[in-house]
Amino acid sequence: MATSSQVGSAVIVDAVRTPLAKGKPGGAYAEVHPVDLHSTVLAALVERTGIDPAVIDDVISGAVGQVGEQSGNNARWALLAAGFPESVPGVTVDRQCGSSQQALHFAAQGVMAGAYDVVIASGVESMSRIPIGSQTLGKDFAGPKVGARYSLVPQGISAELIAQRWNLSRARLDEFAAESHRRAATAWKNGFFDSQVTFVNDLRTDETIRPDTTAEVLSALRPAFRNDHWVERYPELDWRITAGNSSPVNDGAAAVLVTSEEAAARLGLTPRARVHSFAVVGDDPILMLTGIIPATHKVLARAGLTVADIDAFEVNEAFAPVVLAWQAETGADPAKVNINGGALAIGHPLGGSGARLMTTLLNNLEQTGGRYGLQVMCEAGGLANATIIERI
Repeated sequence: MATSSQVGSAVIVDAVRTPLAKGKPGGAYAEVHPVDLHSTVLAALVERTGIDPAVIDDVISGAVGQVGEQSGNNARWALLAAGFPESVPGVTVDRQCGSSQQALHFAAQGVMAGAYDVVIASGVESMSRIPIGSQTLGKDFAGPKVGARYSLVPQGISAELIAQRWNLSRARLDEFAAESHRRAATAWKNGFFDSQVTFVNDLRTDETIRPDTTAEVLSALRPAFRNDHWVERYPELDWRITAGNSSPVNDGAAAVLVTSEEAAARLGLTPRARVHSFAVVGDDPILMLTGIIPATHKVLARAGLTVADIDAFEVNEAFAPVVLAWQAETGADPAKVNINGGALAIGHPLGGSGARLMTTLLNNLEQTGGRYGLQVMCEAGGLANATIIERI
């Protein structure tokens, strides 16, 4: 356990994820308990690095649907299911879709502050067993005071509002989605994901990738969020968001091993990247998904970098217009964004997505020989996390 009060640096030693499964009955992991799904990546991280799990100071994990089988501090039960010693603690956090990215921030901050030497940041979501929204039990989660200040909307309506504001046509959204599937399918075909995955059951690829989909195929899908209530409230919308240009629901888990540079040297570990800078912001809870724009500006300013300095971006594809609006506002080169596909194809297992994106970003930097990578994630309530790593 670290005792130094001096600020140091935090490095990423390794990262691993499961292939992502359909988050519905019949999906590849539908019969796998969330704790066991989570434990798979924790055990794989230990096996891949050869680290003694007894030296791990904490396991910080993200999960959004913290109810039923995914409640009761999933991190603690997952590390025990992975065979870690009882002395290893665990904690589960919820910053909605950014939960495991926030877990990484907490892990890095703990190392930099001298509170940790070795820590795992991870995340899981089993949307087949804990459907999206289960934790609210149909109740008003925001309360009357928030209701008096904001007339809240679901994320699909936020995506419609973003598409309208940034003048993103249905055709453009569908083209972006089809390209995400093409890139992800190509990445699997060319073996780019092989080194970053650990397998569960018989699934050998991300289950929601559709290699043969096209913008023309996607154009036949109906708007997913249009109904009489929302048409009356927003008559100006022309309803561009479909299941095809929205992320699917998924089951999956991912984990990242973070240490101090001193601990890595002492334990014979080889760091792959340094956690350079991080930021979190709040933004408009109605547009909700645009927080990634100010989060990107904030983390770049903290890092003393510009968009042009970044060699690879991972921007969570919750909906196609989220990434396209972000690109329009930041000027990021589309050729550097989600180069091996994004959540529209690969999937979005909520609490596991932050760690999944970091696993992908780390490998993308190594694939391209880039130095800096930036990850950013939109989150319910108008929040966003942003992280910059530097390849070593």
